[in-house]
Amino acid sequence: MRARALVGAAAVLLALTACSTKSPASQAPTGLTGELTVFAAASLQGAFDELAAELAQQNPGITVNPVTYDGSSTLATQLVGGASADVFASADEATMAEVVGEEESTVFATNTVEIVVAPGNPLGISSLADLAALSSSGGKVILCAAEVPCGSASHTVLDGTGLTLTPVSEEQNVKAVLTKVQTGDADAGLVYRTDVLAAGDTVEGVEFPESASAVNAYPIVALTRTDAAQAFVDLVLSDEGQRILAEHGFTAP
Repeated sequence: MRARALVGAAAVLLALTACSTKSPASQAPTGLTGELTVFAAASLQGAFDELAAELAQQNPGITVNPVTYDGSSTLATQLVGGASADVFASADEATMAEVVGEEESTVFATNTVEIVVAPGNPLGISSLADLAALSSSGGKVILCAAEVPCGSASHTVLDGTGLTLTPVSEEQNVKAVLTKVQTGDADAGLVYRTDVLAAGDTVEGVEFPESASAVNAYPIVALTRTDAAQAFVDLVLSDEGQRILAEHGFTAP
């Protein structure tokens, strides 16, 4: 009887072990899966490249496509016209509303404009009035186009001061303004402070108090109901995401 009891106990133990051991094929996968396409304002490039890499590292099962950057209004036109994206991050709320209508988006950062000049500030620009004077004397000053958030902010600031500034060109995104100053094709322009920081020692930024009258709020929204899209939005809004944004010069909403 003792021998039969031992055999029975061994059989029960073997059965329990078998039940608790699943084959690799039956185990639930770890992390999220799917594909992620993000459209974002050009000024977000440094921060969002870092955030996209962070999401991919945390979730190897997600295929994170290279983020598409451009002026917010350009991206909005593409999305309204049928372009496919999982997440949209705009440099202002008005442009976001063109894409999602009354759908709720979340503001995750703010930004202001600065004067951008060549390293060393060779023309001695120290104020918005100096920038306007440079423009009126034949200097090459450029802005973002009025329909682009950085252009809208620039015009708001100028209108509030009563200063007249006639740019030699108006660009479709803030990176184009920055590039023309970097290459010497322009003497100065108005860009976001985050772009000045991202450019390092290739340019110099000049702050001016009037910029406080036009603070751009950056909203984000998941355009598709996928886990990958929500995971990216959650990362942007998280403490880690806010830390990365702050490192790139953005301020909290």
